[in-house]
Amino acid sequence: MLELKNNTQRLTILPETGGAIGQWQVKEHDILHPVSNPALRRQNGVAVGGYPLLPYVNRLAAGRFSFGGEEHYLTPNMEGCPHPIHGNSWEHSWKVVHKTDTHVVLHFDHNPDVLEGAEQEAAKREWPYAYRAALSYELRADGLCVSIVVENRDKVAQPVGLGFHPFFAAAAGARLTFNAEKVWLTDAQGLPVDEAPCEGEWSFSKGQVLDGRVMDNCFAAFGGVAQLEQPGSFPNVTIEADGIFSHLVVFAQMQEGYIAVEPVTSMTDAINRPEIAGRGVHVLQPGQSCGGMMNFRVETARLAGEE
Repeated sequence: MLELKNNTQRLTILPETGGAIGQWQVKEHDILHPVSNPALRRQNGVAVGGYPLLPYVNRLAAGRFSFGGEEHYLTPNMEGCPHPIHGNSWEHSWKVVHKTDTHVVLHFDHNPDVLEGAEQEAAKREWPYAYRAALSYELRADGLCVSIVVENRDKVAQPVGLGFHPFFAAAAGARLTFNAEKVWLTDAQGLPVDEAPCEGEWSFSKGQVLDGRVMDNCFAAFGGVAQLEQPGSFPNVTIEADGIFSHLVVFAQMQEGYIAVEPVTSMTDAINRPEIAGRGVHVLQPGQSCGGMMNFRVETARLAGEE
């Protein structure tokens, strides 16, 4: 475990657990709510406050996709679900390549071709292409900056998606506000089945209190800013994401004390939805890279000890 500090902020990082965040605290208040998900076996029961998603985001239907004239079949990585989820970088250790008191940079390399036999086959069934990912966490005066970049290190083009999955501590009465154009309605296994305009219960432009609501939906044409307003002494958080993060996943589990608000580049199962404009797949040629930055700003004036 690594620890970063900046004034009243403290961030712990777990390089061996997919480059995840353990805790993020401001003035000893938990901004993130560490969650242990036993279905994600490669997290080894460790509670994480947030983790990177790549080289694809959310679920990939039955682990099957076609690209570049080839069919690929990925191994499911969440127990009880036939659809692989969130790529494979969260399943592996990351290497620390730079660290200061307030900033750390991690790298992860996936290259099936350097392996042999069963190990190579297993790696290809996680993701068939070689890539390198760079992940940066930086504590700034007003909050946390997260940067993610993925580079195609294969000899052929590959489709990628990326994002970040933070579990925000949320109290009863928490209100979420953001702008988006449409929402994907899902089936019982979380795959998109229909799109709807962001109207009525799906409009968050003026904010909605999430009490009693369970959600796991992806919103398209995300405006890049989301605000989580909290009651009492709980801190408000503003999320600002670069334009590449054109989608937002909201995974609300208020009865568990958290809400995940995830800036991502694509819709769920985007690789298998070529007919959908703006689905968010980024095709990288060999040597090309893409990435973006997210800022999570905290209203420290609402925390205990300040007026």
